Amino acid sequence: MPFVWLFLLLLLVPFLLGTLFFQITTFSFTKLGLSPIGATALLSLSVLGSMVNIPITRRRTVVYRERRVHPFFPMFYYYPPQVQEQVIAVNVGGAIIPVLFSLYLLVTAKAPLGPTLVAALIIVAVSKALARPVRGVGIAIPAFIPPLVAALVALVLARDDAAPVAYVSGVLGTLIGADLLNLHRLREIGGQALSIGGAGVFDGIFLISIIAAFLA
Repeated sequence: MPFVWLFLLLLLVPFLLGTLFFQITTFSFTKLGLSPIGATALLSLSVLGSMVNIPITRRRTVVYRERRVHPFFPMFYYYPPQVQEQVIAVNVGGAIIPVLFSLYLLVTAKAPLGPTLVAALIIVAVSKALARPVRGVGIAIPAFIPPLVAALVALVLARDDAAPVAYVSGVLGTLIGADLLNLHRLREIGGQALSIGGAGVFDGIFLISIIAAFLA
């Protein structure tokens, strides 16, 4: 029987951690000016939207294959070049929804424009410096660094409005610095799709909302 209870407890741990994470993130959105229902809806849409990518452009690339010499017969085998299609898409949960919420914070003046723009430029520079193209995967960036830098810069530039400034500058700065400024490196990345706001960038943007709660 003790083993049964231990097994059930182990099964409950992921659920409890997920519930705690959900509550903390929802709390962060309420601190940014949303009602509890609005915060829950925004969080749910972000999680579900992370699985949705909207294609915005396509480009054809040619992959050349090398000639090979048969080990026993002195003749060449030629492999014709293969044409692939690379798709650039926008992730709903990692780009569209955070950007729309950032615009809401700017329009309602919850995030003062001046400090937010300065902070965003700093995050752009940091994200651009940290972003690395990973072949077949996309743009990789340490998820914790942009949110922490956004929090620090927001506290320095706008202590009274640190939470919304950190959120907006973190979202816009990470998307621009990590994804948009690296679109020209598609050939290095390879693969057939690049999602703006997807993969590791989504993780970083999600952490930004949590850190914003502590600033509030």
